[in-house]
Amino acid sequence: MNYDAFAAIYDSWSAHMTEDVAWYVELAREADGPVVELAVGNGRVAVPVAQELGRPVVGIDASPAMLEGARKHAAAAGVELELRLADMRELALEKPAALVYCPFRSLLHLPTWADKRRVFERVAASLRPGGRFAWNAFVFSPHVAATNDGVHQVQNGIGHTVHHHPHDNRLDIVLDAGASVSLWWVTRSEWEGLLDVAGLEVEALYGGFAREPFGEGSPEFVWVARRSP
Repeated sequence: MNYDAFAAIYDSWSAHMTEDVAWYVELAREADGPVVELAVGNGRVAVPVAQELGRPVVGIDASPAMLEGARKHAAAAGVELELRLADMRELALEKPAALVYCPFRSLLHLPTWADKRRVFERVAASLRPGGRFAWNAFVFSPHVAATNDGVHQVQNGIGHTVHHHPHDNRLDIVLDAGASVSLWWVTRSEWEGLLDVAGLEVEALYGGFAREPFGEGSPEFVWVARRSP
């Protein structure tokens, strides 16, 4: 997928997503060692994390245009990000990380089980003993899908249409301008299976960023996993 087409509008597109920032900042504050963000995008989360830590955050993204946006935001904030153009499926670090995190449902852009498994295995191999892996993703809701499938919407001034494809566990977001991006939703048991094959342990699963218990009706998976000490 070509995410460069979204880079020009990404500041506006993601402007409503603010509740996760404090969550990831808190996790980074607890990390005793390198901190890495997968799919760093425009630095929406990485910049405040770096501000809190007072040291660089490694940011990985496959889109040159997204990384350029992150550079500009970091410069404006007076912080340093160590930005790398790379595929998260090939994650390789010089030093083991204390925290790897992937916000804003970015893991859902991976289309296959093999892609996701590769990321989880690379994250596990890149963490120091006791290191954490954190991410969030929406819980698929058939009610929401039935409501917005094929319906034109405007989010933060950006017109788009969402198309759901249940046979592929996929939704496509098509901008009025023509660019599109896809996400493949994941169930709880699938997330647990990915952790299991990667050898990571579940530390916590929440239903929101205020540490709400995960249960029936939870709209979001908020996961924290850990590599064994």
